[in-house]
Amino acid sequence: MSIGIFSFFSGAGFLDLGFEGTKGFTIDFANEINSDFVRAYQYSREKLGFNPPTYGIDIDNINNLFASKKLKVIIQDSNTKRDLIGFIGGPPCPDFSVGGKNKGRDGENGKLSQTYIDLICTYHPDFFLFENVKGLYRTDKHRAFFELLKNKLRKNNYILTECLVNAIEYGAPQDRDRIILIGFKSELLLNMDIEDASEVNLKRLFNWKKFTKYDKGQVFKMNWPQKSTFGEDKYLDAPNGIARDLTVQYWFEKNNVYLHPNAENCFNPKSNKFDIIEEGDDSKKSYKRLHRWRYSPTAAYGNNEVHLHPYKARRLSGSEALAIQSLPKDFELPVDMTLTDMFKTIGNGVPFLVAKGLAETIIDFLNPQKNGKTNSKQHSQLYQSTI
Repeated sequence: MSIGIFSFFSGAGFLDLGFEGTKGFTIDFANEINSDFVRAYQYSREKLGFNPPTYGIDIDNINNLFASKKLKVIIQDSNTKRDLIGFIGGPPCPDFSVGGKNKGRDGENGKLSQTYIDLICTYHPDFFLFENVKGLYRTDKHRAFFELLKNKLRKNNYILTECLVNAIEYGAPQDRDRIILIGFKSELLLNMDIEDASEVNLKRLFNWKKFTKYDKGQVFKMNWPQKSTFGEDKYLDAPNGIARDLTVQYWFEKNNVYLHPNAENCFNPKSNKFDIIEEGDDSKKSYKRLHRWRYSPTAAYGNNEVHLHPYKARRLSGSEALAIQSLPKDFELPVDMTLTDMFKTIGNGVPFLVAKGLAETIIDFLNPQKNGKTNSKQHSQLYQSTI
């Protein structure tokens, strides 16, 4: 099976990387307005040995892209070469975040969620993935907007399924909730011999949990350490009764963060808080000190939210932040990026293991051995290869 992926709001491409690393998917096109993020996207993929997107990376406002004919031409060409086409993207979310400005659908970032849905309804990919903060899902006024978006998708013949996922479920060392909405064209489901193309039936068939590693409820009940007196390079034994592979320290060691190319990318202001905040005290909005033997709070490194190294009197480095986002050891960003851009794109990205798990869940659902054959589109060979 050959599935072309069109990525929007791509950032440094963490979500794309999860799909690229899953057999069956090819990134055909990416769109990102920030030129420094685009450079990071290109740089990291070159280092990993991935090909650039088939039709390149578009550096433009998504509204301008929407208005141009370029995207239509690319999609038409991709349709002749791929069995299926999927859109993936996480529109900027500060307007829906509990800790953000709470402007919702009327905020400049909030409006981009509507644009993304309009894009889907105009170009009709076979399926799509939409990612956003849990505030869009759980805050009443934002939830009303979310329901409007879903109703528009339904009117355009998409069958929807959604789930509030946590990064920790996929093995990433981070307590990070995100709402994921996935939709499939009703025609695609019918062509897959799914006779009941309804949301109730899709909920039964689409196994959100198949590629998760942990149950978050069980994880949060583990014997996690709380606080320890801070000491520069202080030794601290790992406690019993925890999932060690979900800890900050495990990922620091796994990614060899002190010898990583981005190890020196770190804000270095002076503050007495660096020496007095206890290891594991992440109770305040800013100046959260991580605990080495615990998972991290949500990786959010903008808006004056400062995360401190567990046992060093400084902020996190770029390599450490990438490890918390569960990026592969060999993933790196340009060392000459501004620190503001580097930490913004790291914090905004979908944790790699979450991206990988979602891609695997989608390809598993489309697997013919599970859901039968299809005559979707004009491609008679579709689904005949083993995934």
